[in-house]
Amino acid sequence: MSQDYTSVEEMIQQDPVFGQVSFNNHEQIVFCNDKDTGLRAIIGIHNTVLGPALGGTRMWQYKNEWEALNDVLRLSRGMTYKSAITGLNLGGGKAVIIGDAKTQKTPELMRRFGEFVHSLSGKYITAEDVGMETEDMDTVREVTPYVTGISQDKGGAGNPSPITAYGVFMGMKAAAKYKYGSDILEDKTVYVQGIGNVGETLVEYLTQEGAKVVVSDINQGKLEEVRDKYGATIYGGTNLYAEKMDIYAPCALGATVNDDTVDLLNCDIVAGAANNQLADEQKHGKRLQERGILYAPDFLINAGGIINVYAELEGYDRTEIMRKTENIYTTTIEILNRAHETGVTTHQAALEIAQARIDARKQEQLA
Repeated sequence: MSQDYTSVEEMIQQDPVFGQVSFNNHEQIVFCNDKDTGLRAIIGIHNTVLGPALGGTRMWQYKNEWEALNDVLRLSRGMTYKSAITGLNLGGGKAVIIGDAKTQKTPELMRRFGEFVHSLSGKYITAEDVGMETEDMDTVREVTPYVTGISQDKGGAGNPSPITAYGVFMGMKAAAKYKYGSDILEDKTVYVQGIGNVGETLVEYLTQEGAKVVVSDINQGKLEEVRDKYGATIYGGTNLYAEKMDIYAPCALGATVNDDTVDLLNCDIVAGAANNQLADEQKHGKRLQERGILYAPDFLINAGGIINVYAELEGYDRTEIMRKTENIYTTTIEILNRAHETGVTTHQAALEIAQARIDARKQEQLA
């Protein structure tokens, strides 16, 4: 029987995979290695009850393999619930490639990764994530059909980031409606942490609505570009979490709501694009609830990207993509109301609805 170990060292010695907290009954974990291209990747397939596991590939310079494994496990689990709560007939999967995307990514490496994806015969379908571009998905497509997010001129739905940002914007507006009684974000102070493709587009939506946007990122050049383009303010302080703001929008890597930050947060709402924003879903979700901070579940409001790439599999058009993404607003309101009525955290409320859909499908399959 698995248990929660207190140290990484113990886990490595005893149960390095099945004993890990983030291992949540995953169906399959595939370790991919290729000496010639330098590929070191992990594919996590969490659940395929609703359909094939679809989730992006992330290339990142992880500190160690353990950190990479933990990331792919958490991300693939999140994809299961993201698809389920959005009503898509997809399971949850994710892949990580260990390495620096700027210096180590090559067409040969991407094609070799695509061959590993192909070996799973469609059980896992990949897509774009951090460290990846649409062109990389085009390269993967050369060796396998099990990839989405390819270029529009090749018949794909293109870069999912703008649709992801639109979904986050819809979820943020729904949270504002619930919290303030109005979904108008004009004059609301929003701190956007992480100005990648999704973060920048979210800044555009917010500034168009008249929000006061403050941006933070490790890339100073990108910050200045966004400032000049949209009139956003660059954050110049030392502790973003303690700053007074209306909405905190984490749009970079996950786990920014953690033991060190959860009691510092000085906002009304947490609503962003990052995956796995709560380092500990139960503990930190509960703490936000106790502090009166409304949390818009990340796997719900950042589902626009998967809605976009799912269009390639189902063949629906741009109009339907936008309609499904706009529906994130309605679903967010439903989740927030359910959490209030049942007394659970917003994250738990969303999780329960997603899990109920998976359980119902499983019962259908067993009948």
